[in-house]
Amino acid sequence: MRQRSQEQTQDFMSHDKLIILAGGASSRMKKSQARNLSEQDEQAANTLSKGLIPLGGTGKPLLDFIIQHAIEAGYKTIYLVTGENDAAFRKLYGHSASFQGKEQPEVRFARQVVPPGRSKSMGTADALLQCMEQHQELQGATFTVCNSDNLYSVEVLKALKHDTHENALIAYDRAALRFDNQRIARFALMRFDELGFLTDIIEKPNPDSMDRYRDSEGVLRVSMNIFRFSGEQIWPFLKACPLHPVRDEKEIPTALLNLVAAKPGSVYGIPVSEHVPDLTSKEDLEQMRAYLNKKKHEDL
Repeated sequence: MRQRSQEQTQDFMSHDKLIILAGGASSRMKKSQARNLSEQDEQAANTLSKGLIPLGGTGKPLLDFIIQHAIEAGYKTIYLVTGENDAAFRKLYGHSASFQGKEQPEVRFARQVVPPGRSKSMGTADALLQCMEQHQELQGATFTVCNSDNLYSVEVLKALKHDTHENALIAYDRAALRFDNQRIARFALMRFDELGFLTDIIEKPNPDSMDRYRDSEGVLRVSMNIFRFSGEQIWPFLKACPLHPVRDEKEIPTALLNLVAAKPGSVYGIPVSEHVPDLTSKEDLEQMRAYLNKKKHEDL
C-alpha cells in the first residue's frame, strides 16, 4: 500500500464536525453561592443552562464564544445536544444565528431524553449516544466533542480537527489550568504510554502517589472533556457503557477506557499547557467576564 505524506494524511483525517454537550442540569451552578452577585446574574444562573448565561460586554452567552472559536478553527457543522426543553437554544442558534466570518456554520440539534423512571439525564456518554442515534451520519464519521461550560481555545480545536489519530484527547498540564487547589483536586489524572497513547484514567488519586502519574516530561495530565472520536469505533462502547456506581450516570471517560482496554493504542493524548476558562459555579461568572474583556482588548 502506498504511504501518504504527512500533509495528505492530515487532509484525509481532518473533519469539520463539532458536538457540544449542552444538556446538563447545571446543578452545581444552581446550588453554588457567590458574593456581590447581581440579581440579574443570580436569576440567570439559577434558571439557564450554563452555556446560555449572558457574559461579556454585549451579554453574549458562553456558547457564542465556543462556536466562534470553532468557526475560526474550521468546523462547519455544529451539533448542539440539549435537554428535552431546547426552546432557548433553538431561539439563539436556529436559522437566525449569525457569527463572524464568511461561512456560517450549520447548527443541528439533538435532544437528550430522560428515560422513564429517572429524574435526571443519564450523563455524557448517553448524551453523545443519543446525538449519534438522531444523526446517524455520525456513526461512520470522525468528530470532535466537548462541553458547553469550558471555553476551549482555537488552537486546541484545530489540534483535534487535524490530528492524524482516529481517536484523541487533549492532555492538559494540570499546573497550567490556574484553578484553585480544591477544584484541581477533583480532576482525574491520565496515564499514557511511551508513545503518548492513553492507558488509564485515575479518579481521586492519592496525593502521596502523584509522582507515579507524571508523563515523560514530568507533567501531571488531566482532561477537560474535549475529545476526537471515530464514530465507528466509539459507538459500541457508548451503547455498552455502564452506569457509574456513585454518580449514577454513563460517562464518556468510562466508554473511552473500555475502548482502550479492547484496543490498546487507540486514543492519543495531545499535550497542551494553557488555561481553560470554566463555568462551574456562580463565582466563575465574573472571572469569565474578566477573561473575555481582557481577550477582547488584546485582539483589538
